[in-house]
Amino acid sequence: MQRGLVHAMAWTLATGAAVTLSWWGVHTVMSGTAYDRPLAVPLTTQPLSSSTRNALPPSPEASPSASPSPSESASAPASASGSSPSAGPPSARPSPKPSARGGNVKAYPVSGGRVVFDLGASAAELVSATPAAGWRMQVWKQDYWIRVTFTRDGREVSVFCTWHDHPPVVEIVDP
Repeated sequence: MQRGLVHAMAWTLATGAAVTLSWWGVHTVMSGTAYDRPLAVPLTTQPLSSSTRNALPPSPEASPSASPSPSESASAPASASGSSPSAGPPSARPSPKPSARGGNVKAYPVSGGRVVFDLGASAAELVSATPAAGWRMQVWKQDYWIRVTFTRDGREVSVFCTWHDHPPVVEIVDP
């Protein structure tokens, strides 16, 4: 009986040591390679467009002393703080900054995710890149091109945006 307990204890200790050693080895290898944190794309502080702002530029006939007409004040939404918009001249209202590149924002959905570029006349910038579930993403940026690549199970889908000596062109490589 005592001999059986000794064998059971030895087996339990050896199995526990083997499991611990295996877990530590796998954890060490996987911690730096397989599960890198996702890359976050910086966002601008001013939105490019907003559903709470009038998309049309103010009319040139508006004067600083003019008050909004009843139809304008009824359709104007309140700001986030609950106060009504100012009735001053349109130039006194804050407006979103136009994009440094041109304000032509286009999304490109591909099988590995979604890429959004701001395409200007002579340059482009990456607005966002979001991988689909199960896909990994890498981004490369240079002076005259941007590449976003989505990978999964040996499959690679790339979105290129180039603009050297020509307006920005987007090319999708999805074999």
